[in-house]
Order: sequence, then structure tokens, then C-alpha cells
Amino acid sequence: MKKSLLVAACMMVAGAAGAGPIDSACMKAGRANNRALCGCIQQVADMTLGTADQRRAAAFFKDPDKAQQVRMSDSASDNDFWARYKNFAATAESYCGG
Repeated sequence: MKKSLLVAACMMVAGAAGAGPIDSACMKAGRANNRALCGCIQQVADMTLGTADQRRAAAFFKDPDKAQQVRMSDSASDNDFWARYKNFAATAESYCGG
């Protein structure tokens, strides 16, 4: 029940909010031909990622190999970003996933 309420809240807020970088990338990628779903994912991004991280994560929709490069990187900043990104992805799946 709690998950359903959170998904509904995300969808309602997403309809009222402006498109962010994640929402735009999601819609352009065509992987989620669903404005409510892309909006929900953007809302989770707004809660879990800063603006720069959102722009960086949005690039993964267009070029998934970038995600693999970051994941495999030895850079401390890439590792820190990847930890934040994994938290975002898990949260989005929990709140917005079927």
C-alpha cells in the first residue's frame, strides 16, 4: 500500500513539474513511452541526485556504455558518483517500477 501511494504521488507531482534532464532523456530514449513513468523517475532523481549528477546520469540513456565506463573506473570521483547513481536507480525501481 505504501509503495502504491508513493508511485501515485510521484506520478501526480511529475505531471505538475517541469521536465528535468532524466525525464527528457527517458522520453527521448523511447524506452519508457510513458510520461508518468519518466516523470516519476525524474522525481526520484530530484530527491537523490544533484543537478550535475542528473545531467551525467541522463547521458546513460543515450549511451549505456558510458555507465559501464564509470562503473569500471578507478577514479574516486567516478566511484562516488556510481554509489549515488546506484542509490538513485534502486530507489527509482522501488518507487516507480511495476
